[in-house]
Amino acid sequence: MRVPPGSVPARAAAPISHGSRVTEASEWTGVVGSAWADEWRRTDRSFGALTDRLLEPGAIAGFTAALDIGCGAGELVERMARAYPAAHVTGVDISAELIAVARARCAGLVNVDFLEADASRWRPDAWRHPELLLSRHGVMFFADPVAAFAHLRARAAPGARLRFSCFRARKDNAWAEALAAVLPNPSAPPDPAAPGPFAFGDPARVEAILAAAGWTEIGFEPVDYAMIAGEGTNAVDEALTYFQRIGPAARALRELPEGARTAARARLREMLAGQHADGRVAMPAAAWIVTARNAPGGSRL
Repeated sequence: MRVPPGSVPARAAAPISHGSRVTEASEWTGVVGSAWADEWRRTDRSFGALTDRLLEPGAIAGFTAALDIGCGAGELVERMARAYPAAHVTGVDISAELIAVARARCAGLVNVDFLEADASRWRPDAWRHPELLLSRHGVMFFADPVAAFAHLRARAAPGARLRFSCFRARKDNAWAEALAAVLPNPSAPPDPAAPGPFAFGDPARVEAILAAAGWTEIGFEPVDYAMIAGEGTNAVDEALTYFQRIGPAARALRELPEGARTAARARLREMLAGQHADGRVAMPAAAWIVTARNAPGGSRL
């Protein structure tokens, strides 16, 4: 099958992010955490265009302290720290493996720090409350999203800005629909509002969560982009390896018995081959960039 390309940019984002927003820490530690850490370059590439939109200077400039929620391998932290050397940027993630990559990546940058911690319990230094809170697909897995966002707001500076990306509805993400056609329920929890990649697909639900947590001036910007899973002379094989190592397809394959896994892997490869064009395996994806503000007189703990 070939997923219709639609009108999407040539380069973009994709797989599920990682960080301090999962119901089980084991999802981002051990073998799985190591896989995410090993794949950080390809993950960054797949998120390219979305990252650029998230970090648009006109949207984020004017801060002295920032927090990256679920920072993963540290791309947002690195880019913000280099672009704003007078500001301090903190990355928080529950994965020790990813934090290790982020620290190595940002070695030599004096205006960054990383914490292996759950963002829903994170406490800033007494003198450094963030004026900008960012996340790239790092907030959809909070077990109690209202409590998590209320905690973050209480520790943000008065007037602080919140800006994060999350997937739109599953039906709007052709990459997920394509995976679902060849793998058994790779990314569909029984409850669509349960923590997971599409938990924030409904803007009305997200607005209600943020409002209940005390955030104001809530806005949504739709972003369409292409998930680039493979590139170059072996793009299909690269995409197959990528999907087998991280994300919802990897989990679905791991849970299958060997015989069924072999057949599912063959179907996955055939589907990815159908997405191959111009040296790339790319599939349409859709996200929200969500913005909000801590009221100038908001609490700070």
